[in-house]
Amino acid sequence: MLLPQTAEYALRAMAQLATLPEGEPVRTADLARLAGIPESYLSKIMRRLVSEGLLTSERGHGGGFKLRHSPEKVRFIDILRALDVDLEENRCAFGWDQCSDSHPCVLHPAFVQLKEAHLAWATRTTLASLAAKRRVETKKKKEG
Repeated sequence: MLLPQTAEYALRAMAQLATLPEGEPVRTADLARLAGIPESYLSKIMRRLVSEGLLTSERGHGGGFKLRHSPEKVRFIDILRALDVDLEENRCAFGWDQCSDSHPCVLHPAFVQLKEAHLAWATRTTLASLAAKRRVETKKKKEG
């Protein structure tokens, strides 16, 4: 996918948090291990997500990070915007300064379609949809 590393790590961390029991705080070291993210990098991402209102943080024994909102209310677009990822960026694949519907480069129609699909995906996908799918997959593995 065409997302910056920080955005991918944030999505992984938030998705992992959504699969845990509600209200259970997770320490950065544990979340880093679960999501396969370097702990020092994750720590910076988590602070940013706290400051943007997507997570809460509690210090001390029994502390850690928790989702501020229910997984149903957290869309991928919310996470990406918290990290200043712009899915609506109008960057030209050819590097033209003026690339638009009225003055398109050769790739413009395809890139517009990709951008719209990417934006729709990020807007409709919530953490809850991932957590629900994960619980179903886990249940199938235990039964099978």
